[in-house]
Amino acid sequence: MRNLIRSRNFLIGAGFAVALAGLAVSQFVFQNSASAQAQAGMMAPKFEVDPFWPKPLPNHWVMGMSIGVYVDNNDHIWMVHRDQTIDRTISQLQHGQGGCCAAAPPVLEFDEAGNLLHAWGGPGPGYDWPESNHGIFVDYKGNVWIGGNGPDDSQVLKFTQDGKFIAQFGKSGARRKAGAAAEAGVEAASAGYQADSNDPVSFGRVAKIWVDPKANEAYISDGYLNHRVAVIDADTGKMKRWWGAYGNKPDDVPLGPYIPAAPHAQQFRNPVHCADMSEDGLIYVCDRVNDRMQVFTPQGKFVKEMYYKTNTLTDGSVWDIAFSMDPEQKWIFMADGVNENVVIIDRQTLTPVTTFGDGGNYAGEFHGVHSIAIDNEGNLFTTETYEGRRIQKFVYKGMAPVTKFDQGVPWPQS
Repeated sequence: MRNLIRSRNFLIGAGFAVALAGLAVSQFVFQNSASAQAQAGMMAPKFEVDPFWPKPLPNHWVMGMSIGVYVDNNDHIWMVHRDQTIDRTISQLQHGQGGCCAAAPPVLEFDEAGNLLHAWGGPGPGYDWPESNHGIFVDYKGNVWIGGNGPDDSQVLKFTQDGKFIAQFGKSGARRKAGAAAEAGVEAASAGYQADSNDPVSFGRVAKIWVDPKANEAYISDGYLNHRVAVIDADTGKMKRWWGAYGNKPDDVPLGPYIPAAPHAQQFRNPVHCADMSEDGLIYVCDRVNDRMQVFTPQGKFVKEMYYKTNTLTDGSVWDIAFSMDPEQKWIFMADGVNENVVIIDRQTLTPVTTFGDGGNYAGEFHGVHSIAIDNEGNLFTTETYEGRRIQKFVYKGMAPVTKFDQGVPWPQS
């Protein structure tokens, strides 16, 4: 049976370690050339892009910003995209202006061969569909979870695999300031909205959900307005605990812009982009704009952290992670949506070993690589936001020597 305790978000960094006396903490900062030279002679997983995956969508459908991906227990690949972000020049059909094209439904399910199996999603009775959906997860019971990072999105949703509504946790619009007008697209505590990272009921623009089958708890990356990891009962939605960076009680005092040379921020920046559990019960949190990954116990005790390419500005370097499928989960595969590649990291040491991919619009390249997932065979799946707007498959080809740190586009060799 598929190992359901898999995570997609991980931090990278290595080069030097700083031990903090009295704390079980290690910190790694990546140094470009030094780290690459240090990996000479190492072996790492090798991948090749499948340029023919997935198969063409039916009905003249096209994808918008593709903002989440997960592989379920049956090796079905689930993704969510923003159907409202289809450019008008490619959506003439839905505007009655031509024969092509129209936005696909936001939730798409594929098989391993790239066949589209099901498509559903959008507003319906009894729940508040996100203004801007963000993240998808299929739990051990087969339920499909969806978050959202739009202005009013302070809820998470749960559906059956055929799109039947099950539950909504959190109230839409909970972060709106009384009497203030909303401003679409704002991802900060401003323009009519205010974070509350200690709210025991609702969220603040959720990036991702991950469900622990052993404890039946959902870890919420909360998120684009709030600054915390929140843990709820996966059946009732009752809030059980939450924490901020370093396990601190979260606060929402504005941190100002990220400055690489500044002291390490004691709270998460927006967005808190992932919070996934490894097989050995550690929670890996993507603190995206701080260019770091922090690791915690399930109770929120800080364990260690890693920094990666700390001069990365704008949207940061640590976007999403997946763990390798070996029993030890030796490898973390991290999506870096600014530097446009997937980073392969040694999980125990948090040392980056190599990368693949490059910026661009062709197969094996990325434009805003956002989310990453893995199947039972070790194949990786990525989705791209911004103008990327697609899903790609990278076929696992076994272990291979690391000849250079940046491998470039993983084009098929045969």
